[in-house]
Amino acid sequence: MSTPMVRAQGVRKHFGRLEVLKGIDLTVERGQVCCLLGPSGSGKSTFLRCINHLEKVDGGRLTVDGELVGYRQHGNRLHELREREVAEHRRNIGMVFQRFNLFPHMTALENVMEAPVKVGSVARSAAHEHAQSLLEQVGLADRARHYPAQLSGGQQQRVAIARALAMKPKLMLFDEPTSALDPELVGDVLDVMRQLAADGMTMVVVTHEIGFAREVGDTAVFMDEGVVVETGDPRQVLVDPEQERTRAFLSKVL
Repeated sequence: MSTPMVRAQGVRKHFGRLEVLKGIDLTVERGQVCCLLGPSGSGKSTFLRCINHLEKVDGGRLTVDGELVGYRQHGNRLHELREREVAEHRRNIGMVFQRFNLFPHMTALENVMEAPVKVGSVARSAAHEHAQSLLEQVGLADRARHYPAQLSGGQQQRVAIARALAMKPKLMLFDEPTSALDPELVGDVLDVMRQLAADGMTMVVVTHEIGFAREVGDTAVFMDEGVVVETGDPRQVLVDPEQERTRAFLSKVL
């Protein structure tokens, strides 16, 4: 049996007195696309941020590719890693946010090159060639010299995906990547994500795109109020869910 890419066991997270994650158990195998669904405030994005230690878990265990996220175990105790060690682990995890977070003073090509050169110590010539290839992969080879302000929202998000891929991650996290886009721009971004899935990239996707989850997802996870309500094959969960709370949610979004 291969090691799961992501394994959460009783993961808890609170902000002050508010408990946002109340014991999440979830496994994502290598090459799978896991789609997290649920109403706003259900804990989906918080859980996603815990996977690469942008948020620290307050309880339970969370591993990526068999390694604890943000911690090292000595005996029965967990010790938090230094920021440099966390950053090293984070290099293997690409993340795409709702907002594109591109550097406005850099071209699309420079945005994609930045991390390999500054963090990965890749030679500029090699980073340039790889970045150009990634922009071609997301359909933006002809926009390489454009600045973010010269690109549509959908184009900026595809640059953000190319930038996340530039470090050659083993896992990609998407936090509602189409929610800030005009409806006519959503399709191009989802097409890039479909191709990544077809290429075997392991992906955890927080999304309201039910059609994408049904078509591309290997697992659909419905969350509400910090717990996993239902999980399973998207064709089952989204068409004939077992839980009443899942049915109520889908009746409002389908």
